[in-house]
Amino acid sequence: MANKVLVGVSGGVDSSVSAAILKEKGYEVTGAFMKNWEDDDGTPYCSVKEDFLDAARVCDKLNIELIQLNFSKEYKEKVFEYFLASLKEGKTPNPDIFCNKFIKFEAFYDYAMTNNFDNIATGHYCQLEQKNDEYLLKKSKDQSKDQTYFLNDIKKEVLKKCIFPIGNIEKSEVRKIAKDKKLVTFDKKDSTGICFIGERPFPDFLSNYLPQKKGDIFDENSNLIGKHNGVHFYTLGQRQGLGIGGVKGSSEQPWYVAAKDNLNNSLTVVQDNNHPLLLNSELKVKKINWLISKLPNLNNLNCKIRYRQKDQLCSLKETSNGWVVSFEEPQRAITPGQSIVFYDGDTCLGGGEID
Repeated sequence: MANKVLVGVSGGVDSSVSAAILKEKGYEVTGAFMKNWEDDDGTPYCSVKEDFLDAARVCDKLNIELIQLNFSKEYKEKVFEYFLASLKEGKTPNPDIFCNKFIKFEAFYDYAMTNNFDNIATGHYCQLEQKNDEYLLKKSKDQSKDQTYFLNDIKKEVLKKCIFPIGNIEKSEVRKIAKDKKLVTFDKKDSTGICFIGERPFPDFLSNYLPQKKGDIFDENSNLIGKHNGVHFYTLGQRQGLGIGGVKGSSEQPWYVAAKDNLNNSLTVVQDNNHPLLLNSELKVKKINWLISKLPNLNNLNCKIRYRQKDQLCSLKETSNGWVVSFEEPQRAITPGQSIVFYDGDTCLGGGEID
């Protein structure tokens, strides 16, 4: 009897091809379109209606059922409220990681298991390797698209019920499959916005939820050189949107956010892209979500502190207050609220929020 699989079909090419591959392999496939944001339906930045129509066209072409699931309440309570609270604390959270943790691999997963599906599947670029009774999360074949970074905080127990159909395929091949199967999403642009919220001017969007609060911008010598609209609108290492004009006695080089003082609502900026104030060789993590049962040598790990970063060598030490990560080379703009994700070769070991 064919496995019953619930596939998250978002209206994009990756999930479309995932559904097509599973159907071709003989699985009993049902598509599920998740609606997780309702605050501003109908605005130019909310593409949920267009995405649903594309998902429906794909499922119709593949001759599979499409159901609609609404996790807007869960998204607002578990993802978006945490996102806003972290910003208020001066952090720079990553909502996509929490969306995966609480929505795609919790609410969606729970729905599938409750409704007698054998597995869930998504269009994430990653792979699974079964080793004895353990399922290891591995990087995708297409390294430029690998998404294990965003999956570091899911429960490892759910992996045994997951399928990632495109993890062993290059992105170019995914689009070719979609085109060959005449799926309407074959040339659809990849989404790069916040999970389920879409692509929009970030400060304008945030101003609907967080008040603007004028504050001071200082240089490294504590000279007042500008004003800002609230530290929660900025992140460490940021260059754009500072609004600093010509500063007397300074060069024409761009300015970068080097420090955020959340208590006093002030920013410190520097001009050198690799200024000492932007570099650090250690960071702290209160809690790490491990995706493996047995830890490897903690003195010789790879890690990333942001998605597009190349793997960095580090060591890890547990203390009474959490974990301390030491890097072989100083890291630029280590940002509280973002995630550090650990690897042993191509295996994603898990990760945690930078404290």
